[in-house]
Amino acid sequence: MFKPSLLSSAIAAAALAFGPTAIAQGADQEEVTEELVVTGIRASLSKAIDIKRDKIEVVESIVAEDIGKFPDNNVVEALQRVPGIQVTDRASGEVNAISIRGLTDVTTTINGRQIYISNGRFYTLADTPASLLSRVDVYKTRSADKVPSGIAGQIDVHTQRPFNFDESRVVLAARGIYQDQAEEWGPNVSALFSNRWDTGIGEIGALVNLAYSEAHFRDQAITSGAAFPYYTDAPEGDGHMPYARIASGWTPGLEQGLPFNAGSTLLVDGVEEEYILARDAMFASDFSGERERPAANISIQWAPNDSSEYMFEAFYNGYRQQSMNSLYFNFVDSNANIDYNDPVLLYEGTNIVKERTIYGANGFNSGDASTGKTDSFVYALGGKWDITDTFQLEAEAYTQSSVFESEFLAVRMDRQYYGMHVDFNSGDGVPGMEIFDDPTTSIDESDLLMPSQYTLSTSWDNGARDEGTANTLRVDADWQFEFAGFNELSFGVLYESRDTNSASRGATLNSPGTPVEDLPVGFLTATTGFFDGRADFPEAWAIADGDWLFSNRDYVRELYGYYDPETGEPVDEYLAGGNYLQLEKTFEATETTADAYIQANFEYDVAGGIIDGQVGVRYTTAETDMTVYARDTANEELVVSEAVNSSDKVLPSLVVRYNFLEDWMLRFAYTETIRRPDFASLNPFITYNRDVTDIGYGTASGGNPDLEPVTSKNMDLSLEYYFGDGNAMYATLFRRDIEGIVYGSLSEIYYDYPDDDEGPYRHILSLPDNSSNGVLEGIELGLVYFPDNLPDVLDGLGVQASYTALQSSQDLPIYDDETGDLTGYQESEMFGVSDSSYSIVGAYEKDAFSARLSYVWRDAFRQRNEAALFANPLPIYRRPETSMDFQFSYNVTDDFVVTFDATNLTDEKYQEYYEYEDVYNFYSGIYSRTYALGVRYSF
Repeated sequence: MFKPSLLSSAIAAAALAFGPTAIAQGADQEEVTEELVVTGIRASLSKAIDIKRDKIEVVESIVAEDIGKFPDNNVVEALQRVPGIQVTDRASGEVNAISIRGLTDVTTTINGRQIYISNGRFYTLADTPASLLSRVDVYKTRSADKVPSGIAGQIDVHTQRPFNFDESRVVLAARGIYQDQAEEWGPNVSALFSNRWDTGIGEIGALVNLAYSEAHFRDQAITSGAAFPYYTDAPEGDGHMPYARIASGWTPGLEQGLPFNAGSTLLVDGVEEEYILARDAMFASDFSGERERPAANISIQWAPNDSSEYMFEAFYNGYRQQSMNSLYFNFVDSNANIDYNDPVLLYEGTNIVKERTIYGANGFNSGDASTGKTDSFVYALGGKWDITDTFQLEAEAYTQSSVFESEFLAVRMDRQYYGMHVDFNSGDGVPGMEIFDDPTTSIDESDLLMPSQYTLSTSWDNGARDEGTANTLRVDADWQFEFAGFNELSFGVLYESRDTNSASRGATLNSPGTPVEDLPVGFLTATTGFFDGRADFPEAWAIADGDWLFSNRDYVRELYGYYDPETGEPVDEYLAGGNYLQLEKTFEATETTADAYIQANFEYDVAGGIIDGQVGVRYTTAETDMTVYARDTANEELVVSEAVNSSDKVLPSLVVRYNFLEDWMLRFAYTETIRRPDFASLNPFITYNRDVTDIGYGTASGGNPDLEPVTSKNMDLSLEYYFGDGNAMYATLFRRDIEGIVYGSLSEIYYDYPDDDEGPYRHILSLPDNSSNGVLEGIELGLVYFPDNLPDVLDGLGVQASYTALQSSQDLPIYDDETGDLTGYQESEMFGVSDSSYSIVGAYEKDAFSARLSYVWRDAFRQRNEAALFANPLPIYRRPETSMDFQFSYNVTDDFVVTFDATNLTDEKYQEYYEYEDVYNFYSGIYSRTYALGVRYSF
């Protein structure tokens, strides 16, 4: 693996090696114009290569093979084959998380417009049905005229417009997608209608594109809980019980966790005690549901003459999801009724428990039902004018609104077990569990479907509504001229005003203690066939039915005593802060952004080729006024907090390209990008909590209205070779220096509780802060190749391949837990960054047939940190992830196409672990394979 100093040297050396003097020895560049007529997969890849070659920035593209048919179930699945793109999280039946060169801070735009979901800063790419798209551009570097947010890059989604077609066009498509874990089909339908007319007032085009998709999903996972230290079977100190949890004398949340060498000791109550490390819980999750995505795009274009054009667009996308999580949870650290004939089994050479038998264990089953709904609208009106032959003006105003609403209702059932045997790693990181019966009774404790074994426990009833609106105006101008090699000047301004707000409600309803067997028919359902029989774990258990809970919510509330039986009104216990059924505003903000940019293009003929490029600068400023409404934890009174956050940045950019030897290009780019803080992280309200564990201080937490934007300084150097008909190979070295990464900070603060006369109370305050910096660098390689002169049976065979190697480091601040003082920094790899990843795609087109088989792999990566409360290592890693997908189409006629698609063919497990996967496995999950049959008709 390369080192930072080597990469920096490589960039400098390559820039010198391929500079004007060196390249002057090459052949003169000739203008070569070739018309290539191809269709299907090869056509889409060829178009993507043309875009990459023509764009001034470093760009990768995915182009639809035909109108209405994007090559994958969703856009994120398609992008995973692009060099430098890595995807994560195949939950809920689809790939839905994306990173560019290891960074997840990606800005998504629709036709160049920055779009937001509710009160967030970004758009969920997976929410737009792929059938609405014509192409997607991934900008790894950006010129000054692009939006500056998103330090990872920008993904620009292009929808269809009527002037894209020479004449009228109708495309009808339908697919049925089968999810094998859910064992259900979901429809995916779309329709496109487009036409253009010559009229007395000029040419007019109109397009309507509609789409609807529905998916059923089921995700299943088994997790071994976090670790704590426990006494051995023979503790030394008085009052130290065998196998009891050690409550003091150790520091939680260490990067490497507590030492796990065999015989390791802790000083507890003045006694040197040998300890073992064991998990506190083992639990399973069976998450299933149904998701719908309606979407529509309307585009009207009017060209009254050759020098002007006007456009109106309306874009809608919706999201509907109803889901149910069946949570089967067991505490596996009981030391009650210990049978010393069943000792714990440790991993060899360690003090970490691999297997143990537990008696008197407690557990619960929680049926967690939720709904989510999003409606997002964008309306745009714009025009472009050729003012003169050398001056063009373009302007657009657009408005958008987005609302997200959610509901959550959960009911928990408690139970106790006589005994169980657990194996925290029964094979390949998957935990195992076996329940056994009490020999003194006839109860079949392993029958987890028996209602008589459960007692009704706590319930949660929550809801939320997030809303955001934005109004944006942008004006751009281009002026062509000739002066000292410069040939075009572009400049423009953007002004945007955003309003966001959030409201929520919630209650935790106390347990009525009702036996579950006394509840109405329909309250219970069963989780069955869990984990496909791929684990030594219970395969079925009883659970509260989520659909029944939502349909009978009033009954559930009455059961839990929320309503007074005599008056029918909510009882006082749940009225702190108002009726919990009513949403209460928690946050509102207004943000104004103003940007201005200027950039100039240049071109020089030199010996051996042409040097061209672009230099520019963008100034961006923003001010956020926010108000937070929160309940004081001491007296439940409503507290209103206000704050202002402002920032301004100057972001330079430079791109230089060297075209030489006809088909070779050397490209260098220096750019700067930013990420403004999320609204939630700016929250000025501080929550105070008293000392309840006698540590000598309370704790406090909140947001930080003084957060600055995260800034990334980016360098890219690529060497690209374009050959034959739509073939290319390229390599890119890159580096990102990221300053001001938001990370948790600690400080000391004093607070007077209104119900306490003892004076200021000392707290350790936890806030987000721009307290970390990082470096990411790497190399990416790409190849698209359809060889010529193959034997007839192989003619049409091609390959698309990519490889990315990354190296990252981040300085994480270290604070003294007792004083809040900054004591130093610890270097760590960045979250979400795999050292290497690659994809290989084999494509074949022959006559009416086309097929593609793709394989994608990414290395293990640090996903996140665990809460700093436990004895296991702090970082949580993902094991290497792979995916194999297949696509096939057959053109029955020129207008009628039949398709078959399949994803996750190898039926992978997705797993996480704490630092050391052999002894600290954590999570194991299985997701659906999908199979899809479709037809498409166009005329």
